[in-house]
Amino acid sequence: MALINYASREINCKIVYYGTGLGGKTTNLEYIFKQLAPGIRGEMISLATETERTLFFDFLPLDLGSVQGFKTKFSLYTVPGQVEYNASRKLILNGVDGIVFVADSQTEKMQENIESLRNMEENLAEYGLTLDSVPYVLQYNKRDLPNVNSFEDLESSLNDRGVPSFEAVAVEGSGVFATLKAVSKAVLNRLS
Repeated sequence: MALINYASREINCKIVYYGTGLGGKTTNLEYIFKQLAPGIRGEMISLATETERTLFFDFLPLDLGSVQGFKTKFSLYTVPGQVEYNASRKLILNGVDGIVFVADSQTEKMQENIESLRNMEENLAEYGLTLDSVPYVLQYNKRDLPNVNSFEDLESSLNDRGVPSFEAVAVEGSGVFATLKAVSKAVLNRLS
């Protein structure tokens, strides 16, 4: 839940990037980190294994300026994609204000995407939340690879709620800021 400090006129929101292992969650944060000036973002904290897979989470604080007289800050987190780290995934969802579900567009990853989406819903339920109660968007990453599902197939399988969805090539930055902008806007609209 967003923290609003009326005395300092500051709003702090938590956005979580969720999805399968090696789907591109960390790549999204790394691209955002590289593109923004140091005055807008803090240091990125990443706890990765030797194979560069996220062990616990990635964290990137962003200062997005002022909205209606309140200084607005977003904390971006990723969850580890591997199933064996489900306790970490659940913990990171605690207090979430918005979610980006990063789906791997490759055809062989469709079942993993569906399972990860279900897992996210189960973990949200542990906090009394549903995908109808938390703003979220979908990102279909790795659109540059040759063996990807069509946009229509991804929508049919993963977007039964009709939330905003974006095609992306996170490693090149395509779709990264459009996704962040959409989830940020949805979170701020929820607060107003």
